[in-house]
Amino acid sequence: MPHEETIKKMLPKTYLRKHVASEISMVLTHFKSLVPMMDRYVYNDGATKDLMNLTGTIPVMYSDKIYNIPVRLWIEETYPQTAPICYVTPTREMMIISGKFISKNGEVMLPYLEEWNGECDLTGLLQVMVAVFGDFPPVCMQPHPEPEQAPCWLQFQRNAEVLSKTDGSLYLHISTEDGLPFQREHETNC
Repeated sequence: MPHEETIKKMLPKTYLRKHVASEISMVLTHFKSLVPMMDRYVYNDGATKDLMNLTGTIPVMYSDKIYNIPVRLWIEETYPQTAPICYVTPTREMMIISGKFISKNGEVMLPYLEEWNGECDLTGLLQVMVAVFGDFPPVCMQPHPEPEQAPCWLQFQRNAEVLSKTDGSLYLHISTEDGLPFQREHETNC
């Protein structure tokens, strides 16, 4: 697979490089908007470590429409013995819907992750996430001040439309109640 050697070179020697690179390469054939990269992960106790991760969006079908849900999967050096650490990563226009499978900080808590074993893999994990998020959406659009305060997921449903770019990728077109394009009033750089 074309990405496999490049990914293998990115991985520190502490990883099972051939196995992890092969799995990530397989994921990229199915989930083309995910990007592998090394980045610093901060654990709950404040410790940090450079870990391989997959960042991007996964296509989720909800109410007969496809939405691109932003996710980040952190792969530790102990992978595949340990499950990835997974998060939904909302954009500034989105907010997390915490619940049975998503914590308030966006961590994904699926039974598939809790029951992780040697037969589990990244592609299977992402397929489970797509299926579960179709039933339990993990994010919604931030509510705008409107005369009627509908729940944010309803506003998302009502105001968002998935459109195609010329390169074949999808994006969300968001409009307000009056059909005008949604614009942020002020933007901050982080």
